[in-house]
Amino acid sequence: MAAIFFGAIAAIPFGLGGFTFMYAEGLSYLSPDPKACVNCHIMRPEYDSWQKASHHNVAVCVDCHLPHSLLPKYIAKADNGFRHSKGFTLQDFHEPIMITEKNKRILQENCLACHDQMVHDLVPGATFAIDVVYCVHCHRSVGHGDSVGLGDRDRGVREEIIKKWAIEQ
Repeated sequence: MAAIFFGAIAAIPFGLGGFTFMYAEGLSYLSPDPKACVNCHIMRPEYDSWQKASHHNVAVCVDCHLPHSLLPKYIAKADNGFRHSKGFTLQDFHEPIMITEKNKRILQENCLACHDQMVHDLVPGATFAIDVVYCVHCHRSVGHGDSVGLGDRDRGVREEIIKKWAIEQ
């Protein structure tokens, strides 16, 4: 009887975990397919703009946003997956969605890795020091094209401020 009780108790978290994994399409996150990124509706503007961007035919999300080596790639996927799952489940993510410092460094490494021949002389000794100028500082639209969606990167916040200001006048 105790074995049945403890078996049932153990089955609950596994059942809930399995259901959550299936519901959240967890297997899709192991693939490099960009459509996995839009499983969360908040990424739709980034996905839509990537389809119109200059890198659309040469790079997918993981090419820019994850390390290229196998182990670091899956460590970053696990870290991002945990933070995204927690943020979307608890609704405590930053709005508008923003890249973390760690992911910004990964993005910079990938820009330099792909464009090393082109930028070698422009970025001598490029480091990740506090005063580094990231590639996306000037080339913001390269990966995602022109901002789209709910009013660009601010998700319509600026529009709402302008409307509120106009009503108050």
